[in-house]
Amino acid sequence: MRTLLRVAFLLLFLAGNALAQGYPTKPVKLIVPFPPGGNTDIVGRLFAQKLSEALGQQVYVDNRGGAGGAIGAEAAAKSPNDGYTLFFGTTGTLAAVPAMRADLPYDPIRDFTAISTLANAPVVVMVRADVPANTLRELIALAKAKPDQLKYGSAGTGHFVHLAGEMFGSAAGVDLFHVPFKGVAAALVDVLGGRIELMFDAAAQYEPHIKSGKLRALAVAHPTRLARLPEVPTTAEAGLPGYQLAATFGLVAPTGTPGSVVERVNAEVLKALKAPEVLAALQKLGLEPGGNSPQQFAAMIVEEGKRWRAAVKAAGIKLD
Repeated sequence: MRTLLRVAFLLLFLAGNALAQGYPTKPVKLIVPFPPGGNTDIVGRLFAQKLSEALGQQVYVDNRGGAGGAIGAEAAAKSPNDGYTLFFGTTGTLAAVPAMRADLPYDPIRDFTAISTLANAPVVVMVRADVPANTLRELIALAKAKPDQLKYGSAGTGHFVHLAGEMFGSAAGVDLFHVPFKGVAAALVDVLGGRIELMFDAAAQYEPHIKSGKLRALAVAHPTRLARLPEVPTTAEAGLPGYQLAATFGLVAPTGTPGSVVERVNAEVLKALKAPEVLAALQKLGLEPGGNSPQQFAAMIVEEGKRWRAAVKAAGIKLD
């Protein structure tokens, strides 16, 4: 019996090696759960190109937008687990949306195998220039003095930016007033127009207004300062170490995808993240490079799910 088991394990090992060496033998589909043109699509196409070059087969993007990314995620989860379908996962599809929808047709932990993070967009705490708060501590003190009076905008109830504000309030022990808009661009108009005071979002589209002095960046919710905004302290430096948050982009595959394929794609992603042209492209988008092991990314998805469920529960949010 022991001999048979050894032979069986040897055959599985050899089969896995053969698959890794031969993979891929045909084009690979990368499902991006949002329409063309946005940051997710741009980053997805960037890594699809680098993987195509590394793997010797075309890795093509299949945009499946809708339902906050859930349509694309469901399509990926139900795809064959042969290594020829990859999914461009985001904080929304892997943590936020599952935390808000009990009827979701996929489970981010059960239905996906983690490969690696690709990039992340740390949240920056920003205030309008005339708000009397020059530091994060001063903002927290102001919010405590005016409970539920300082207003922040988002792209809608349950949006990443909405929950970023809820998480800030919880970490700082303050009550803020959430104002939902149809998009963050509309929220930005109202910040600049003097109708709301705060925003919690990635810095990219706000950077010109930060540079011009119309907005004041108080802190970045990240372990390190941002290269594009080196003068802005981290939340830990600014006195709120418990508030760290970023929108993360990552690569996953349907559960059951061969481990040898996962390791091969992971290795190529890590190589791509060292390429100067990739780093330059991410920096232009205001993104920080990612990169970790499948095991680390899997653990991250679990922990992020817990964080977002807690934030959603605290905010009393439920999407139908």
